Parts: sequence; C-alpha cells; structure tokens
Amino acid sequence: MISFNYETNFELPYEKEFSSWISKVITTENRKEGEINYIFCDDAYLLDINLKYLNHDTLTDIISFDYSVGKELHGDIYISVQRVKENAKDFEVDFEDEIRRVMVHGILHYCGYKDKSDPEQKLMRSKEDYHMNQWS
Repeated sequence: MISFNYETNFELPYEKEFSSWISKVITTENRKEGEINYIFCDDAYLLDINLKYLNHDTLTDIISFDYSVGKELHGDIYISVQRVKENAKDFEVDFEDEIRRVMVHGILHYCGYKDKSDPEQKLMRSKEDYHMNQWS
C-alpha cells in the first residue's frame, strides 16, 4: 500500500494516479508492493532527519529508509518540497516532473539501485528516465 503524508502545506495532486504509477514501477522491477509511505516536508524538517539519523549537515531533496523484506518493498520516503522546487528551477524542468523523478528515485533505491559511482548514477538515471516515460 502506498500512502502520502504531509508535514507541510503542499498536497500531491492526483494521488491515485501517482499511487498507480509507483505500483507499476514496482511490478516492472519484479518486486512486490508492501507498505510505502511518502512524507512531504520542508527543508528544515528533512535537515533535522538528516542530522539525527545520518549525521549529515546538508540539505537534500530526499531521504529514504528502506525496511524491505526480500523482494517486498517497505519504507519511508521523505521528500523536501522546497528542495524539489529549487532543483526544478536549477534543472529547468517542471516541478511535477522533478517530484516524479524524486519519488521514483526512492523506489529504485529500494529495488537495489545505487547512485554512488558514475556507472551506478548512469544506470539510476536510465531507470528514472524509463519509468518517467511510463507516466500516463
């Protein structure tokens, strides 16, 4: 089950469509859908989590906590709406495209994709692009 939670005044439009799309991504990646929670927040909220749990004193657009068991995906995905808006501006893309990219990025991490090295980043971007193109 995919749920959307809000710690800011932002609300994701078309929750059903987003949920359906994420479910399709999970199935396409040969995984099973467990309990996935998206938590939309602001920079301060996410920075606090970054400091508390990861000892990182930096702003970020997403932090995901993976509780998956085997191929069944479970986790909490925190997304800073402020950061996504800034990134959309910096990358000259629509906010909705950037929010989708960040949302699928978290799911792809749960599927085992990494993004630390250049080859991993290229594969992650390729997977993001593929799934972004499946949005309908």
